[in-house]
Amino acid sequence: MTTPAAAGFTMPAEAMPHTRCWMAWPCRPATFGGSVTAATTAYAQVAQAIAAFEPLTMVCNPGDVAAASLACGAGIDVLPLAISDSWIRDNGPTFVTAGDGRIAGVHWRFNAWGNNYPDHAADARAGRGILDHLGLPCYEAPFVLEGGAFHVDGEGTLLTTEQCLLNPNRNPGLSKPEIEALLRDHLGIRSVVWLGQGYEDDETDGHIDEIACFVRPGVVLALVCDDPGDANFAILQDNLDRLEAARDAQGRAFEVIPVRQPARQDFNGTRLTLSYTNFYPANGGIVMPAFGDPADHAAFQTLSRVFPDRRVVQVDALDIVRGGGGIHCITQQQPRTVGA
Repeated sequence: MTTPAAAGFTMPAEAMPHTRCWMAWPCRPATFGGSVTAATTAYAQVAQAIAAFEPLTMVCNPGDVAAASLACGAGIDVLPLAISDSWIRDNGPTFVTAGDGRIAGVHWRFNAWGNNYPDHAADARAGRGILDHLGLPCYEAPFVLEGGAFHVDGEGTLLTTEQCLLNPNRNPGLSKPEIEALLRDHLGIRSVVWLGQGYEDDETDGHIDEIACFVRPGVVLALVCDDPGDANFAILQDNLDRLEAARDAQGRAFEVIPVRQPARQDFNGTRLTLSYTNFYPANGGIVMPAFGDPADHAAFQTLSRVFPDRRVVQVDALDIVRGGGGIHCITQQQPRTVGA
């Protein structure tokens, strides 16, 4: 089968217009410390915030349809589909589009972040299930990848980390040049910018959405730390140095906009990945996290400044982050196509 790039497909920037947003209902108590009650409330609040800007479909196990429908409320579609967990950014399809109005999906191989969880069989099939539901062509990628591990600018540049994509628990037989070639083939990008490590204690092994993202081509929002005693200080400084030295697919140097991380919080002995780069860019809006930290307000101001044409909404995300991810991790955009 031909690759998406060979068929004329590329992944558009996440901030481009969407047809809808996809989410997946919490269903694995162990993910959230033994209970999904608080998580379902938080997911519903995120869904409602996004639905104020664009259509949203909540995927859930068939037995959870009533609960998800009641919690999310009117105006949010619910799709019964077998799932193992609730991080649709990582196991859901990555949508790609063509200039002639076509849309398709890439279904990555999913191994639960390096086989962290053995019971992930349903999640490994869910991306294909969504594409079948939509009646869209599906490109089965021949390698392991999660959607939160990369970010694209829509003009040929992809941002990722060595810690994640070069981790032997994903694709031990693939070299860095081979992974870059697969990214080009499946996302239509031309250049990969490699950062080093991700957020301390990130069980995804350094997903990019916890530390940096494109605001627009040539402009990157990057998490920073001002405490030399914090383990993230050296990690984030190295990433800033790499961004300063890098050039995008167009040959441009990056404008880097810093956003300061909030104070450390732990849950069950593990540092929470509290990050303001982990947000969802809806049609005309930004749905971003709040952590009950004084840095919340400064981050809100930063995102309001860098997205002046969008309304920024903060949602309490602590009950999401306690499960291992953030708002970007639980959402997946379906882009609008030409003529749609």
